[in-house]
Amino acid sequence: MAVTDPAPVTVPAPDDGAHPTPDDGERHGNPARESAVHEGILRRQSARESAARTYARALPIVPVRARGLTIEGADGRRYLDCLSGAGTLALGHNHPVVLEAIRKVLDSGAPLHVLDLATPVKDAFTTELFSTLPRALADRARIQFCGPAGTDAVEAALKLVRTATGRPGLLAFSGAYHGMTAGALEASGGAQDVRVARLPYPHDYRCPFGIGGPRGAELGARWTESLLDDTKSGVPSPAGMILEPVQGEGGVNPAPDAWLRRMRAITEARSIPLIADEVQTGVGRTGAFWAVDHSGVVPDVMVLSKAIGGSLPLAVIVYRDDLDVWGPGAHAGTFRGNQLAMAAGTATLAYVRENGLAHRAAELGARMIGQLKSLAKEYPCIGDVRGRGLMIGVEVVDPEGGASHPSGDTYSPTRESTPRESSARRESSGGDLRSRDAPGPGHAADTNVARTADVTHGTTAPDFSADPLLGDLVSSPLPAAPDLAAAVRDACLDRGLIVELGGRHSSVVRLLPPLTITDEQAAAIVDRLADAIAAVARARP
Repeated sequence: MAVTDPAPVTVPAPDDGAHPTPDDGERHGNPARESAVHEGILRRQSARESAARTYARALPIVPVRARGLTIEGADGRRYLDCLSGAGTLALGHNHPVVLEAIRKVLDSGAPLHVLDLATPVKDAFTTELFSTLPRALADRARIQFCGPAGTDAVEAALKLVRTATGRPGLLAFSGAYHGMTAGALEASGGAQDVRVARLPYPHDYRCPFGIGGPRGAELGARWTESLLDDTKSGVPSPAGMILEPVQGEGGVNPAPDAWLRRMRAITEARSIPLIADEVQTGVGRTGAFWAVDHSGVVPDVMVLSKAIGGSLPLAVIVYRDDLDVWGPGAHAGTFRGNQLAMAAGTATLAYVRENGLAHRAAELGARMIGQLKSLAKEYPCIGDVRGRGLMIGVEVVDPEGGASHPSGDTYSPTRESTPRESSARRESSGGDLRSRDAPGPGHAADTNVARTADVTHGTTAPDFSADPLLGDLVSSPLPAAPDLAAAVRDACLDRGLIVELGGRHSSVVRLLPPLTITDEQAAAIVDRLADAIAAVARARP
C-alpha cells in the first residue's frame, strides 16, 4: 500500500495526563527530511526482513514516539492505536506506572537475567498475579514461567496435561488461534495433520449449524458429548481441552457463559483437564479481569501472556497443583526470567485491579458496540458487530453476494432469511429449535429438506426453509468480503486510526484499544471507523 499523507488529524489528549500534547497533525521539524527518513526505513525493512512479516505490510508506519493511545511516526503523523500490540498494551504506550517500575529495577542494580532463580521482583509478580486469579484456582495453583511468547506457554500447557494424564490427544475448536509453534498450530483452526479432535465453537452469525444463539451452542455441546462418549467416534479420551473464552484472531467470537459452563461440566465429568487460553483476553480486556470470570468457570490450566508483561515479553501457565507431575527441566527456556517484564507486569496488574479498569472496559465496550451496531443499520456491508469489553469486531460482508454457508462460502437458497430476521425469530422463540406448533420428531416433514445448487462448489446445499422445524431459524449470513475489509482498514489508516483484520477470510475489523482510553477517545475511534466505512461504501456502492 502506498504511503499517503492524509489530512491533519486531531488526537484527543492522552489518557495518562502526564505530559502536554502539541497540536496533533502537525509535522514537527523538517517535514521533507522526516518523510525521507520514513521512506528510507520502510524501504530497508522491505529489502532486509523476512517475507513472513505481517503487520508491516498493511501498516506502513515507522513509530518513533508513543504515549497512551497515540503513536507518532517518523514522518510526523499521529495515529490512534487500536491494535495495542495485538492486545499487549492494557495501559497503552509508555504508561507512567510501567516506566517507573522499569526504571526502579534498572536503577537498583538488580540482575536483569536470572533464568528461573527466585528474586524479589519475581516474588512480587507472582503474588500480584495470584491475587487476581479465580480463588478456587489460586488457592492450589502452581506457576511455570515459560519462554517469552504466548505460543510457548501453550506448548507448556499441552505438554503438562499430556504428562499428567498419559494421553496424547487433544480437544480444540474451529476458528481457534493458539500460536505459531508446532503444537500450538495443531490446536489452531486450519491445522492439517494433527492429533487434535476439532469441535464446533459457538457463533451467532456464522453458526456451524446455521442456527446460532443458545440453541446453536447447545447443539455444539451435545456434539462434544457424543464425540467423547461414543466408543466408535474415533476420538479416544484426550489429554485436555483448550479453548479461548473469546476467539480473537478467529474473528472476535465471545463464547456464551452457559456454553463455557457446559464445557467445564463435560470435561470435569470425564477427568479431562480444561485449558483456558487467556493470552489475549486477560487483564481486564473483556470487562472482567479474566474472561473466564464472566461465567464463573475455574479452568485447570490458564495460559497467560501479552498484557501480563506490561508491554514486555512474558508468558506463564498457572495450573492445579495435582497436575504438577513433570520432572525438573521438563519445560524450560533461557529467557523465562525477564525481570523487567515482571516488574512492568506487576505494575500493570496492580493498576488495572486498583483502578477498576475491567469494569470500565465493560461499560465503554458496551457503549462502542452499541454505536457500531447502530452504524450497521445504515451500511449493509456490516454483517455483524460483536465483542466483549474492549475486544470488538466488525465483520465486513458483501451485501450483494447472496447468502452463504456459515464458513463464508456462497450459495443461493430458494428462500433465505437475513441474519437479522433469523436473530429476531430466535429471540421470539426463546432460542428453541422447534416452534410450538411444529410436528414432533419422526414426522414426515422431517425429511422434506429441499436442496439447491451450490454456486461456489457445484455441489448441493440444503435449503432448510422447506423444513417447518428449521426453516425460520436457519441463519443465512452474507459472504465475507476481505477486499472491502482491507479497504476499510486502509481508509482508517488514512484517517489516523490503526486497526487490523482477523476472522474467516480476514474480513473482521478488530478494535483492541487500551483500557485507559477516555470517553472522548472512544468517540473519536468510532467516528473515524464510521467515516472510513462510509468512504468505502461510497466508493463501492
